[in-house]
Amino acid sequence: MFFDPLWFVFVGPAMLLAWWAQAKVHGAFARAKQIPARSGITGAETAARILLQAGVDNVGIEPTQGVLGDHYDPRHKVLRLSPDVYNGRSVAAQGIAAHEVGHAIQDARRYGPLILRNGLVPLASTGSWLSNILIIGGILFMFLVQGASQIAYYLIWAGVIAFATTVVFQLINLPVEFDASKRAKAALADMGLVTEQEMPEVRRVLNAAAMTYVAATAVAIMQLLYWIVRLSAMRRE
Repeated sequence: MFFDPLWFVFVGPAMLLAWWAQAKVHGAFARAKQIPARSGITGAETAARILLQAGVDNVGIEPTQGVLGDHYDPRHKVLRLSPDVYNGRSVAAQGIAAHEVGHAIQDARRYGPLILRNGLVPLASTGSWLSNILIIGGILFMFLVQGASQIAYYLIWAGVIAFATTVVFQLINLPVEFDASKRAKAALADMGLVTEQEMPEVRRVLNAAAMTYVAATAVAIMQLLYWIVRLSAMRRE
């Protein structure tokens, strides 16, 4: 199973899609970051105005380090925005900030998929590291312990089942992210924070960001399928 060409057949194309999506989102953000917002307000101010308009008054806004590390923390009810977004007065800053506010509004409105996703976080996190331990352990058993192929087979299967929790998490995450972007674009347009001329750039940034989630889901699904196919072949052997 080491350097298995079948892995590249299954997972390789999805990995290429993920690399392309990352390059696309960074390119879209870099482009939109150079376009000053006609409203003249920062990403933090954009977030504050949308929260106020939505009647969500229990969410804080604070800066965080890193590039595109923006996120909403549902446990502490706080939006954390990267420096280029928190202080930025660009179309990109407004789009990203509005997207994260979309998650805060989802939380306030008890949006079903978000509640389900947040509930799955501990399970998916545990499943991710446990799957690595079980799969690697099974492979080592196969190659290092004579006559342990059956044990190895079940260990790897257990790892694959654990990894399936990550796939489920990724699938549920997709509608959450798409809905947050939809809310962001509607709020920016309805409140007049972004003009018609600026909206295409906002869409470009948010659509590129959405593609990274699609690519991550594709990678997870193809990894799961690879192990199912590989284990089925191993069973026949």
